Amino acid sequence: MVSVNSTMVPLGTEAPPFELPDPDGAIWTFDRVAGPSGTLVAFLCNHCPYVQHIAVPLGAAAARWRRQGLGVIGINSNDPQAYPDEVPERMAANATAWQWTFPYVSDADQTAAHAYRAACTPDFYLYDTRRTLAYRGRFDAARPGNGVPVTGDELEAAVASVLAGEEIEVGQLPSIGCNIKWRPGNEPAWFG
Repeated sequence: MVSVNSTMVPLGTEAPPFELPDPDGAIWTFDRVAGPSGTLVAFLCNHCPYVQHIAVPLGAAAARWRRQGLGVIGINSNDPQAYPDEVPERMAANATAWQWTFPYVSDADQTAAHAYRAACTPDFYLYDTRRTLAYRGRFDAARPGNGVPVTGDELEAAVASVLAGEEIEVGQLPSIGCNIKWRPGNEPAWFG
């Protein structure tokens, strides 16, 4: 496991399109998942301890945000051939265990990770109603073993601002987590 920071894509960047399957084979696009009040795209996975540390609180927060009009999707871009924990069947099992009610899709060819410049899991991209990037970075300051409670306060504040149509006041700090497990030869320039 290599811990890396998110790339911190420039604010105002337009949301890249995607077309990705969930474990049942349903295809999800940005248009299909977009909420009337904004959209959260989260790069997640099954085996990363950073994701596991926030998984249940993230599920609860995402369910509440979806009820408030925010679209939410989780994208798993890890190489499932090299990392069997990342196959769709395990994605479905983990989503159920973590009470994720948002779509959790596979990006096995890693095109979405490249388009979003995703670097780690978890990695969060919050878009406003114009589909421009309003927030990118971390859920909160909690990390496995650092003793900080998982609250989601930083992403929560950003979501509240987007839902209200207001400028985001919270500082934006990079997420840190396990590096995306790139297929050999598919590593982006920002990795390594």
